[in-house]
Amino acid sequence: MLRQLAIHNIVLVDRLELEFAPGLGVLTGETGAGKSILLDSLGLALGARADTGLVRSGEQGAAVSAELELPPDHAAIALLADQGVEREPGEPLIFRRTLKADGASRAFVNGASVPAGLLREIGALSVEIHGQHDDRGLLNPKGHRALLDAFGRIDTAPVAAAWSEVSRIEADLARARDDAAAAERDREWLEHASEEIAKLAPEEGEETRLSEERAAMQAGVKAGETLTGLDDLLGGSEGALALLRQAARRIERGAADHPLLGEALASLDRAVIETSEAEERIARAADALAFDPDRLERTEARLFDIRALARKHRVEADALAALAAQMGEQLASIQAGGRRITELERELASARESFAAAARRLSDARAEAATRLDAAVATELAPLKLDAARFRTAIATAEPGPSGTDRVEFEISTNPGAPFGPLTRIASGGELSRFILALKVALAEAGSAATMIFDEVDRGVGGAVASAIGDRLARLAEQSQVLVVTHSPQVAARAAHHYRIEKSHGDGGTRTHVRKLSDAERREEIARMLSGAAITDEARAQAARLLDAA
Repeated sequence: MLRQLAIHNIVLVDRLELEFAPGLGVLTGETGAGKSILLDSLGLALGARADTGLVRSGEQGAAVSAELELPPDHAAIALLADQGVEREPGEPLIFRRTLKADGASRAFVNGASVPAGLLREIGALSVEIHGQHDDRGLLNPKGHRALLDAFGRIDTAPVAAAWSEVSRIEADLARARDDAAAAERDREWLEHASEEIAKLAPEEGEETRLSEERAAMQAGVKAGETLTGLDDLLGGSEGALALLRQAARRIERGAADHPLLGEALASLDRAVIETSEAEERIARAADALAFDPDRLERTEARLFDIRALARKHRVEADALAALAAQMGEQLASIQAGGRRITELERELASARESFAAAARRLSDARAEAATRLDAAVATELAPLKLDAARFRTAIATAEPGPSGTDRVEFEISTNPGAPFGPLTRIASGGELSRFILALKVALAEAGSAATMIFDEVDRGVGGAVASAIGDRLARLAEQSQVLVVTHSPQVAARAAHHYRIEKSHGDGGTRTHVRKLSDAERREEIARMLSGAAITDEARAQAARLLDAA
């Protein structure tokens, strides 16, 4: 509810602080006293467009603040928390707006600077201002569906949950199809590359082993070349071993006669033995270095094939086997992706059926609630002098969503035989305010803003109709705080709190003041509203009867 409104340098108001209480409060005063200034000031505090014409003449700037007290679970509190505006639990909301003469304005909530749009959004959740040209609240079709659901106490959670499931599966299916499409583009290449690696069948460590074998065989080729002809040089009839033996036989005949020849013979014998051993070792080496040239060619060919394939796929040779396994997994994934898509399509069809069933149940519940709402509003129209008017809750098919498949709009027809149409296009002037009041009364238990303000809802009516309006405003005030700008004594008499707006003239110019009236002052003000400038005893007596009846 609205607790306090403070105004500084707004048009005719230099400085004003008003405190409000729960229940029905009325603001009265002479025409032109400045009632619209209060509503414009409150609208500015709640985020309305900043108009430099509001700044008091001769001043550099203006300011207005509104203090609201809201329950902890109110939507405005949640919105503030989502926007990161800090607030102590239980602390009231203080909206503040400053406006300079050059048009610059700033908005604050509890001292924190916020965009004017956020201020307007929070204000709309907290206070409803219903005037002759108001285009929010009940006049905005966007909110009609939620109002109908609240009136019918309809649980929309099952539909929201079903739609969430549909949305989740649709997102999963879209991703799966995208993945499958991308994978399908790679399928041919994967199959070819996988087959190519599988055909070569490289093993981990094989490139190193083949390289070592190749190096060993190449080294053997060079070593074998050095042994070529050694067997003829050392052995055979003309070889070194045969010559050594021949020399030894010659020396042997004279070795017994000369010691030096004996030593020479011993050396030749040792040389024969060493040469014979060398010949044997060379033969064994030749056997060991012997290789198959075809094997070297095969080894080199496989080594080169493995290295070429590794370069082609930009991996190390030892990683080819793992790459082949990875490609196999990708191909399996492509096949599994197709199965996953089929599975998701089945899940989506089932989820859509569940949503459609839940949406049908919701539509049926809304149709039943709409019938009851239409009847409830109809009972309110005649007492408000709207006998010829008809009201209906129009339900049409809308795009599926978390709120179902229904579009809801309140429509009226103000004359017999006239077609139904939106409130904003059919009703006008006082009719519009009374239609809103009738709707508000019918929707009272469906929940409303913490504060509702009606600007001259009783315009153009009097007597029994004004009494009916006062009665309905009082009933609304049992649910929410209601403030009414009124010229009707019947409405003023029903108030729990009465404020008089006055205009004074002095050296400082014209000023607007507002004060709360005592019981005696209320009777006098209602008498003035009944009789005009000259208050008669009869008007005072009538005022007393209205107050007693209220």
